[in-house]
Amino acid sequence: MDLESRVLGNSVKKESWKTVLTLAYQSLGVVYGDLSTSPLYVYKSAFAEDIQHTESNEEIYGVLSFVFWTLTLVPLLKYVFIVLRADDNGEGGTFALYSLLCRHARVNSLPNCQVADEELSEYKKDGNGFGSDPTSFGSRLKSTLETHRVLQRCLLILALIGTCMVIGDGVLTPAISVFSAVSGLELSMSKEHHKCLFALQHYGTHRVGFLFAPVVFTWLSCISAIGVYNIFHWNPQVYQALSPYYMFKFLKKTQKGGWMSLGGILLCITGSEAMFADLGHFSQLSIKIAFTAVVYPSLILAYMGQAAYLSQHHVIENDYRIGFYVSVPEKLRWPVLGIAILAAVVGSQAIITGTFSIIKQCSALNCFPRVKIVHTSSKMHGQIYIPEINWILMLLCLAVTIGFRDTKRMGNASGLAVITVMLVTTCLMSLVIVLCWHQSVFLAICFIFFFGTIEALYFSASLIKFLEGAWVPIALAFFFMIVMYVWHYGTLKKYEYDLQNKVSINWLLNLGPSLGIVRVRGIGLVHTELVSGIPAIFSHFVTNLPAFHQVLVFLCIKSVPVPHVRPGERFLVGRIGPREYRIYRCIVRYGYRDVHQDDLEFEKDLVCSIAEFIRSGQVGNNEVFGRNDDKMTVIGTSSSHLEGIQMCEDNVNGEMAGTSELREVQSPPPVIKPPRKRVRFIVPESPQIDTGAREELRELMEAREAGMAYIMGHSYVKAKPASSLLKRIVIDFGYDFLRRNCRALGYELSVPHASTLEVGMMYHV
Repeated sequence: MDLESRVLGNSVKKESWKTVLTLAYQSLGVVYGDLSTSPLYVYKSAFAEDIQHTESNEEIYGVLSFVFWTLTLVPLLKYVFIVLRADDNGEGGTFALYSLLCRHARVNSLPNCQVADEELSEYKKDGNGFGSDPTSFGSRLKSTLETHRVLQRCLLILALIGTCMVIGDGVLTPAISVFSAVSGLELSMSKEHHKCLFALQHYGTHRVGFLFAPVVFTWLSCISAIGVYNIFHWNPQVYQALSPYYMFKFLKKTQKGGWMSLGGILLCITGSEAMFADLGHFSQLSIKIAFTAVVYPSLILAYMGQAAYLSQHHVIENDYRIGFYVSVPEKLRWPVLGIAILAAVVGSQAIITGTFSIIKQCSALNCFPRVKIVHTSSKMHGQIYIPEINWILMLLCLAVTIGFRDTKRMGNASGLAVITVMLVTTCLMSLVIVLCWHQSVFLAICFIFFFGTIEALYFSASLIKFLEGAWVPIALAFFFMIVMYVWHYGTLKKYEYDLQNKVSINWLLNLGPSLGIVRVRGIGLVHTELVSGIPAIFSHFVTNLPAFHQVLVFLCIKSVPVPHVRPGERFLVGRIGPREYRIYRCIVRYGYRDVHQDDLEFEKDLVCSIAEFIRSGQVGNNEVFGRNDDKMTVIGTSSSHLEGIQMCEDNVNGEMAGTSELREVQSPPPVIKPPRKRVRFIVPESPQIDTGAREELRELMEAREAGMAYIMGHSYVKAKPASSLLKRIVIDFGYDFLRRNCRALGYELSVPHASTLEVGMMYHV
């Protein structure tokens, strides 16, 4: 069964049980590794210093009660039954919620969005099993968000805070998980495990999932079996602690110490956010099955077993007596230690994978510098590897491990990062309930009040330990927040400069032989971020080199706030000026989780889309957006319209059978250069196209045969002299530094270097 069968959002797309169970099995090694290793350090962190004595069972029962209800209310109730339903066409994470809000309230941070983008198939999904009639409050809230730019910036900052905390958790989780597993061994061994963990990332989620899933499944089976043994052997009455009454008794007896210990209890839900962040790798159903059938009962049994053992062993001589291994039967400790080390290494995979996913989303939405993204699976689109981020996380993880050297401060740091992400998710979900699901504001208030109160309690307990390690995620989040906001701000200002300084179409149409402009053979692709008008770099190019190609295409490759754009909706093609000018505009739309095509396939699809546009202009059966010279026609890729024009490239002497071959004129082969590929258009027999369209197609074919050149801007962005000091620092130092050290635009688009012509230009923003 092809693993590509997935549940996309709430669309009716059936999966076989074999596929669902396979994905559920894989998710154990990718999604639940972190959550499943939390028993290694929860009790130890909870009883670290805040609760000094356990002469009675009230403290132990109280901690178990907190653990049980926290696991039940947050991962099970909040995430499995509610948050997972807020997927963005099958994608999850903080930016998926932000993307939903951007589309429903039109508060999108992408500057070059068009009305045509709202006609995409995946732009709006209002099903979700909820009501579809917007409430009056929802309409007013939507209008308020669309009107006030300050609220839009606050929403973006809130999403960035959640994203940055996920990255910070990606640093802290490997440190605490591996350190806890090897708590009795030397620190140097934990360093080697960290290195091995990050070195495995480039194999991809698919391979790592099958490699790690048996480890996590064995670990969960092990801790649940040990838990059952401890319950029946030491204290069969421990189930009484599941009553919430013991939480009240715990806080009443321990008071401030008990409240501060909540920062350690909070660690029982570390990794819960990965269920939502890694949703794009699997499916809702597979993640729900894995959690409810395997992970949740195993964790509950493990915590109950530890509590049963501790209830009969009150003496705490040192930290290790309250840890996980003390509750393991002595004959099994060494085998369990080995499995625990492997499970801890696996546990860090979930948050690292989630970090990769969310950084790709941020980069696509202009909120993170361009990075190299490697797609590790040809079947599962969401499985990626980002080398730069992987090694940065590794170095930061080693620094945290060496700097802290104990699980207490690591736990404080990790707890604050985890609960902050959950608070951000709760806030965004309350807006999704009103704006996207069109439910009453009362339901949204109940959601944010119920879960927000629980998370705020844990947040306060973690924040109070700011000086004891909790400052680390704040510092990491602050650093990445600055990087993201500076990049977003600089990108936005650069686009505004392009928009204000774009050249009128009349200027382009007035260019001709009388002004010394020469049309050379081939196709010129002028890359621009503008969706209308002529970019300033082109006028700068023509002024210094008065020539451009016989076929000129203003190419805009942009991201839209949806996870995927279907191949049949990929291209928007229009004509600039009269037909005889042979000037086109082509807008290529990608979702924030789409895989960009390689250069050869992209060039073929681009030329075919223009050819199909020329033909469809005669047929008139495509949807058109815009007015006058801004009219755009939706054209799919060559694979999505098999009944349209197809292109074939072969040697000059090659033969190919087709429906109707358009090749009346063949360009003479070059004398010195090696033979070029012969280009042929295969045109459907009907409907017939007129002579002018055939002439236009023939010229396009000849231009493709002559070759393609990419004309790209190499911009230098500087703040205006009259700008404030803060703006000059952000633009001249921050954005300029990031621009010079991130991946070039041509690299991201897989543009061949031999075909690239860069036009340098200074932007004063």
